[in-house]
Amino acid sequence: MEQGVFYHIYNHPNGSENLFRSDENYHFFLRQWAKYIEPVADTYAYCLMSNHFHALIQTKIFAPPFGKYETFQKYASKQFSNFFSSYTQAFNKMYDRRGSLFMPNFKRKEINSDAYLTKKIQ
Repeated sequence: MEQGVFYHIYNHPNGSENLFRSDENYHFFLRQWAKYIEPVADTYAYCLMSNHFHALIQTKIFAPPFGKYETFQKYASKQFSNFFSSYTQAFNKMYDRRGSLFMPNFKRKEINSDAYLTKKIQ
């Protein structure tokens, strides 16, 4: 991830499991998003569905240093990793489950044109 760039972020769970089973799951997801992602990116839109999510973000611009991280990319990656891990641990505890919840390597697409945002769905 580069600084100051818009991205479409999305991910879904492993297998056919749902990411959200209750209203509290949605609320907790957004609280964790604010805690881990808002320090590195502004969120312009999001859509949370029971079995996946989408977000439109713009990464923030920082002057080095990036704390203990050598690059912004490493810092942002760690924030996303912490976010997914935090949600998974709480979800696993709540539903007495084990293992990873999300597909590894969340998807991100750089948005470099208005056409990506205004494309009609048919």
